[in-house]
Amino acid sequence: MMSWLGFFLIFALFFATHSIPVRPGVKSRIVHHIGASGFVIGYSILSTAMLVLLIWSAGKAPYVQLWPQMVWQRHLVHLGMLGVCLILAFAIGRPNPFSFGGARNGEFDPQRPGIVGFTRHPLLVALALWAGLHLLPNGDLAHVILFAVLGGFAVAGRALIDRRKKREMGEPAWEDLRRKTAQAPRISRPASAKGAAIRFALGIGAFATLLWLHPLVIGVSAL
Repeated sequence: MMSWLGFFLIFALFFATHSIPVRPGVKSRIVHHIGASGFVIGYSILSTAMLVLLIWSAGKAPYVQLWPQMVWQRHLVHLGMLGVCLILAFAIGRPNPFSFGGARNGEFDPQRPGIVGFTRHPLLVALALWAGLHLLPNGDLAHVILFAVLGGFAVAGRALIDRRKKREMGEPAWEDLRRKTAQAPRISRPASAKGAAIRFALGIGAFATLLWLHPLVIGVSAL
């Protein structure tokens, strides 16, 4: 069993590894040495590894139950996590000049914004949903702290990224692009039906993979 001190130290390390590398001065030096794509890959691997470590540490922290787990909670998590996987599938690697995780942002078409027409920050929405859903069946103190803080971090992060993007793009340009995106149809024919079908299939596959990996990585079956 891990002590509360160990749990909070890992929590602090998690936030340090997420915040320090993206500071402009630090990021520019890293990109200079390994390139922009190398930074994205390395930061993604580090973030994922630290998240797994943090979840593992919550499972090893002293157990203090706040509410019991019920069967309906697991069913709701399964349904919600399918939605989370689909959000990620339709957001990752797509043009999105408003948030992080976008690719080829110069190709973004505000008249066909895709998932960005629903939310400027789909990855943060996915993280907030993941955290909120996992609060339900994990009613012990360590997991409540874990998921509440991560969910709050995702919600607060939207305003922080908006401010950063306004500085980078210039507020008039950012507001103009936001207005055009908001006026576009929420649902429109995708630029590629095949591409949309592939992303949908990837979302389903990711959900099935998470169910399979959950007992191997987290140590507890999601079923």
